[in-house]
Amino acid sequence: MKKYQIVAKDLEKKITEGIYKANTFLPSEHALMEEYEVSRDTIRKALIELTNRHLIKKKRGAGSKVIAPKRIMFPVSELTAYTEIVDLLSLDSKTNVISISEEIISKENSRLTGFPIGTKVINVVRQRLVDDMATVYDIDYFDMAIVPTISRENAEASIYNYLENELHLDIDLAQKEITISSVKEMDKLLLDVGKDRHVVSVKSKSFLSNQKQFQFTESRHKLESFRFIDVARRKVRNRR
Repeated sequence: MKKYQIVAKDLEKKITEGIYKANTFLPSEHALMEEYEVSRDTIRKALIELTNRHLIKKKRGAGSKVIAPKRIMFPVSELTAYTEIVDLLSLDSKTNVISISEEIISKENSRLTGFPIGTKVINVVRQRLVDDMATVYDIDYFDMAIVPTISRENAEASIYNYLENELHLDIDLAQKEITISSVKEMDKLLLDVGKDRHVVSVKSKSFLSNQKQFQFTESRHKLESFRFIDVARRKVRNRR
């Protein structure tokens, strides 16, 4: 391990342990040079490493500010729209609609999405920014027999608001699968992955109250920015 990596690792440990707290500044470059007994170039490389990991942010004339970690709690067992969570947590978030297109489900996509081969779908790709950081993007497929059209305005605001309040769909439940996935080329384009090698993938099949599947979604999240929550209850059985 190179000197700057050793310094970066130690500084990261001190940040995660709260020695250097969020919204405070790291010691000056000169102070860090003396503390670690290394050159200014080594310190600067270490700080670049921490910047790439979104642990600090350089402030001109002030130094290196520790970034408060943003972790959005996604309830696994609830079917909650992204915009509802953003509103609940009062986050500074923006949605970029990357594309809206019509497709026909292939054999490969049928296995992935759960839709029968030949189903006509609307494919929507959206990027989510929190505090100007690309933290998640969604790839959605909607059965066109149920959702015949989606406008860019609907996609930017809230698709679920459109589905429930304009199309009057009775949305019931979703089956979710959460995995850790290797970073793909599209992740590098649509997420601020930095040097991360993995992202969190959440695949969901959503159903109406009549048990008809109307949507498949894959959401891909930065590892450091999201955590998922659930409530587990133990089923009490009669004891003899």
